[in-house]
Amino acid sequence: MATYDYLIVGAGLFGAVVANRLKEKGKKVFVIDKRKHIAGNIYTENVNGINVHKYGAHIFHTNNRQVWNFVNKFAEFNRYTNSPVANYKGEIYSLPFNMYTFNRMWGCITPEDAYRKIEAQKKESGITTPRNLEEQAISLVGKEIYEKLVKEYTEKQWGRSCKDLPAFIIKRLPVRFTYDNNYFNALYQGIPVGGYTSLVEKMLDGISVELNTDFLTDREYFSKLADKIIFTGPIDAYFEYAFGALEYRSLNFETEILDTDNYQGNAVVNYTSKEVPFTRIIEHKWFEFGKDSNGNDLTGTVITREYTKEWAKGDEPYYPVNDEKNRVLFEKYLAKASEEKNVVFGGRLGEYKYYDMDKVIERALSTAELLCSNQ
Repeated sequence: MATYDYLIVGAGLFGAVVANRLKEKGKKVFVIDKRKHIAGNIYTENVNGINVHKYGAHIFHTNNRQVWNFVNKFAEFNRYTNSPVANYKGEIYSLPFNMYTFNRMWGCITPEDAYRKIEAQKKESGITTPRNLEEQAISLVGKEIYEKLVKEYTEKQWGRSCKDLPAFIIKRLPVRFTYDNNYFNALYQGIPVGGYTSLVEKMLDGISVELNTDFLTDREYFSKLADKIIFTGPIDAYFEYAFGALEYRSLNFETEILDTDNYQGNAVVNYTSKEVPFTRIIEHKWFEFGKDSNGNDLTGTVITREYTKEWAKGDEPYYPVNDEKNRVLFEKYLAKASEEKNVVFGGRLGEYKYYDMDKVIERALSTAELLCSNQ
């Protein structure tokens, strides 16, 4: 007889939400993770009173009231609004692309001025139906903004020419003809007070969790522990790369503790020229307005420089390379996964999909609901 109803492989956001909902439904749940900590890539670590986002910046945002109500059961969220800026060779521009960006670039005052400028550059480029990221970007913001703020940054990020990247990637970047620096423009947005680790810890309250434990090293043993497995690791790794490895971009982080109270004046600054080897600098204290939990000003600061690189086995996979070759490869793994009757694959690695946090939670909630309704 199995000891648990469900074994959840991965204590990241997807696994934690599913575990929480299944426990609430009266199921016996066991969670394991090969890392030494819970919370996956949203893990935050307190350094000198500052909650450091160890795996890159994470800003929670959603238009889904159900998801917002769910996360607020586990944490209080502050009013942080994501307003990154771009640094191109010392020139500072607002992101997302908006009227402040167009004014800085071209001196445009009205939306009509900016729209005409973009349309003229689009027409001059001869683009009718965008076939790749470069053409899509020029269609959205014109050639000058593309060349200063998109091209070199994107090629650093993906390690590929913009002409070889699919058009849909750039569609995630908002373009607005308003003076609005709110990147996400979501109904609900913020950072959990005290960091994401605390939020996930509360989701997993009362659930057995074992860290430093790799399911794939002894899957026969772990598979006997539960009637059903929720696997949130890489789907290709689960099948021992039977069809080859799916491709990702990975990241390196260079974190420094500095003896200054304000390094860059913003939580996130993107460096868009190829001369700068990193893609962005994160100054973590500004996610919580430079205050501690009691509202006192924090002294000192912590910054992280973020570098992208091609993923290799042993690296942490971050961004799926959603080109045609990898789509076809993933479809093969998906077909193989459908044969695993007692295993459910979920999360960004299990589904080979870039997910915003709210979409991860939506998916996890529906997965838990479906599992319980089928029993």
